[in-house]
Amino acid sequence: MAPKQIVIITVTMTVFTWSGVMVAAGQTSAAAALAPALAVTVQQIVSAARTPGAPSTMAAAGDKEDDAP
Repeated sequence: MAPKQIVIITVTMTVFTWSGVMVAAGQTSAAAALAPALAVTVQQIVSAARTPGAPSTMAAAGDKEDDAP
């Protein structure tokens, strides 16, 4: 397993473990409030893991502006 994958798995498991601890401690409202942020975090991690070396959409949008007369 590559070091990048180990870091991704560790970060993801830490985030979900912390959410589980909050629910177990009776902080379900806090966990529910953080659910969208957790979902975006996982989405970004998966996206970064699947597309190594791909240019970001911001860089691609910036390149198009340079072609204007």
